[in-house]
Amino acid sequence: MNRNLSVLFLLMLAAFSHAQSASRTIYAESFRKGPTQVTEESFEARLSPASPTYRERIKDSGGQDRYELTIHPQIPEGDNKITGWVVRLKDLHHSIFANLLMSSQEPSSDPANNLWWLKANPFAPVPIRTRRIVRVESFYVVIQVKSFHFTPLDSPYLDSMTVQFSFTNSDPRSTVR
Repeated sequence: MNRNLSVLFLLMLAAFSHAQSASRTIYAESFRKGPTQVTEESFEARLSPASPTYRERIKDSGGQDRYELTIHPQIPEGDNKITGWVVRLKDLHHSIFANLLMSSQEPSSDPANNLWWLKANPFAPVPIRTRRIVRVESFYVVIQVKSFHFTPLDSPYLDSMTVQFSFTNSDPRSTVR
């Protein structure tokens, strides 16, 4: 019986991987509106259990630290293994807002309100290979998971993930990728 469950999980994982191979894009607008633009930049975050968190300061167009991007592991209660990562963007001038990458401050199952949740399983609100674009104030945040790996392969536990981020003031949907 246990072997049958393992085989079923592997088949689901294979179907999930195949479905994820074709990348698509989801666009959302943050609940936060305003005129602020940023200094444009791109970078990658390489995450693993040995290095499970990431932090990057984002500068406004005047060159001042304005936002903080953080990534933290998602670990189920009572467990010690990573099943996903959570990305947050915080305004350093208005820290009352927990995550500017949300389209609504109220939690919901709407995929556009969950672009910040990097969960690599077939039941995630947003498929892991989806290119995520969030407009925050007058700039855009592009999030793209480039790679991820499970250990063991037939488990829900991640041992690595590489995520590419771009901050731009022009709409990335109008440019060729």
